Amino acid sequence: MYFCYVLKNLLKHINSVSDLRQLSPSELPQLAKELRQFIIEIVATKEGHLGASLGVVELTIALHYVFNTPDDLLIWDVGHQAYGHKILTGRKAEFHTNRQHKGISGFPKRDESVFDAFGTGHSSTSISAALGMAIASQLKGENRQHIAVIGDASIASGMAFEGLNHAGVTTANLLVILNDNAIGIDPSVGALKQYLTNVKKGTQKQDNIFESLNFDYSGPIDGHDMEAIITELERLKTIEGPKFLHIITTKGKGLKQAETDQVKYHAPGKFDATTGDLISKNNKNLPPKYQDVFGLTLVELAKKNQSIVGITPAMPTGSSLKYMMEVLPDRAFDVGIAEQHAVTMAAGMATQGLIPFCNIYSTFLQRAYDQIIHDVALQSLPVIFCIDRAGLVGEDGATHHGVFDLAYLRCIPNLIIVAPRNEKELRNIMYSAQKGLAQPIAIRYPRGRGLTPNWKSDFEAIEIGTGVQLEQGENLAILSVGAISNTVSNAINGLNCAHYDMRFIKPLDEPLLHSIFKTFSKIITIEDGVIRGGFGSAVLEFAAMHHYKNDVIVKGIPDTFIDQGSVDTLFESLELDIDSLQKSIKANL
Repeated sequence: MYFCYVLKNLLKHINSVSDLRQLSPSELPQLAKELRQFIIEIVATKEGHLGASLGVVELTIALHYVFNTPDDLLIWDVGHQAYGHKILTGRKAEFHTNRQHKGISGFPKRDESVFDAFGTGHSSTSISAALGMAIASQLKGENRQHIAVIGDASIASGMAFEGLNHAGVTTANLLVILNDNAIGIDPSVGALKQYLTNVKKGTQKQDNIFESLNFDYSGPIDGHDMEAIITELERLKTIEGPKFLHIITTKGKGLKQAETDQVKYHAPGKFDATTGDLISKNNKNLPPKYQDVFGLTLVELAKKNQSIVGITPAMPTGSSLKYMMEVLPDRAFDVGIAEQHAVTMAAGMATQGLIPFCNIYSTFLQRAYDQIIHDVALQSLPVIFCIDRAGLVGEDGATHHGVFDLAYLRCIPNLIIVAPRNEKELRNIMYSAQKGLAQPIAIRYPRGRGLTPNWKSDFEAIEIGTGVQLEQGENLAILSVGAISNTVSNAINGLNCAHYDMRFIKPLDEPLLHSIFKTFSKIITIEDGVIRGGFGSAVLEFAAMHHYKNDVIVKGIPDTFIDQGSVDTLFESLELDIDSLQKSIKANL
């Protein structure tokens, strides 16, 4: 029987959901096998988010088979798991361009397909968005289905609970599907995770939490049993009001290594599609990743300073807080997908004399903006924000680029903002920050590796608000902040221009700026954040305040959302790479 199915090569003939719906139910398990293999073969060479998409293959097929998408609206929370969805909805032929420059996005994107009902990339948005759509359909008198697929890590977020709380008092035609695999990027944490585990084991004695919120609850069912899923989805189509389906899946289903090591195979890089083995990169003698410099330095500092604690919202591996969790588990906290909670928890700790290092990706820190202002900065609490993945992050695209942090943080009173240019500077500012600051500080650094093999040197204190001159020169001064300073150093090689690493965006080194403005008639600022409101804007404000008339050119990220592509490709497209900067600087000499 299996041999006959293989000969059919069903996926080859599926170019739209209308093609999918021509299949018989008995053919769908074979399609699932082929869809899994297709995803594996493409991601093996092109890279991407593997495990999540493999885990929902049966669910993806069933949803498009049972519901009348795109008229029925389907939202994938986060979007890590949407590869099968994209392949079945007309993007199979271009799936090999996934996450590449000018290719299709790695996440659902409204302007890419009518089947992408809502753009995702950050977690826990699906229930609120689907509820908004469902209420809109009611108001317009439209009869359609609204489905939100959310994972057990994402549903623990506050925003997801806000959506559930509201949905439970409506009559909206909303179906929430909980894809329960006990893992997000790292294993899920918290009391809700334990509750769901007890439900799966049949040991949960308390009332069903989702029924208590007025949802029609069903499950848990096997998320890899195609017949069971389709049968239940057909039933749920006939029920009015808010419904909740709990399915159990295995992240990485269909690839042994991905099932066994779900953290590593969330986004494994290149691997052998046949064996599943990772293709190792030659990382010998390379500098460490910035995240590892943070993680290892934090352990080093925390061993000497008993007041130091570490906090991350669901990213212990990605942030490398895992090192502290291994060595000092009582003082390192993964709080789940809860950025707002992470920040205010850090504030609470700071009131009691602890020194919290709160590590959050730049793009996710946006979710805790009110807490930064109200709970930390307003009270001058010395929380140390370590902002990972600042600047352009590459293939994850617009939802993940950390280009707004300088602009959205710079307007907050009491907040120090610093961007170290290399690993040594990162270590030294972390060391300096934990030595009795009376206000919060934000330390931003990029994704990937630095340039300093001998990064682990003795600590040296950095005076807050001081910049340094890296190169002497005449006529033209270049002011940069952060890791892009290294690109600038390469770009000006052999050119007669001065280069200053200002380091601090707030407070600016005003004595140094006065000296620069009095010495050079033309100044170029360079940053890897948005131009509007960023570092260059701060320099322009300084010039205006002190009535300087120098010619100031501001270079950085333009006022548009930047799509996906390799970091090098994106910098080239924005003319922030070495060659482009060199041409621009030469033109201004």
